[in-house]
Amino acid sequence: MRDIAQYQRAEIRAAAVLTNAYVTATVLTETWRYNQLILLVQITLGSLTSVEVRVETSFDNTTWFQETFSQFNTATQSLEQVGDRTFTAGGNYRIALPIADNYVRVAVKGTGTVTSSSCTIDASLAR
Repeated sequence: MRDIAQYQRAEIRAAAVLTNAYVTATVLTETWRYNQLILLVQITLGSLTSVEVRVETSFDNTTWFQETFSQFNTATQSLEQVGDRTFTAGGNYRIALPIADNYVRVAVKGTGTVTSSSCTIDASLAR
């Protein structure tokens, strides 16, 4: 059994139909106390083409920084790309992220026809 001081879990987005614009889930606060964020994303695709998940961090809950991914073109050069995750099938997904920020927010949107779509996101913080 885990010590609750070292592990926290909460639903940050209840099951809801997606929209074609990003909708932010509950902002996680005092995340600096932990070093690992696990997002558990449950998607029902319905008539959507895809679901996009965006993670942003902040030190002051005002200025937000979007996650990026590095793509290495050569041994010495990298290209930073916007870190939106795209899912083209319904299912249960786990996203693991290292964190060192005061605040984290997660936003989600659908692309295509939102009929019969749904998304739930749980967040787990661990040391």
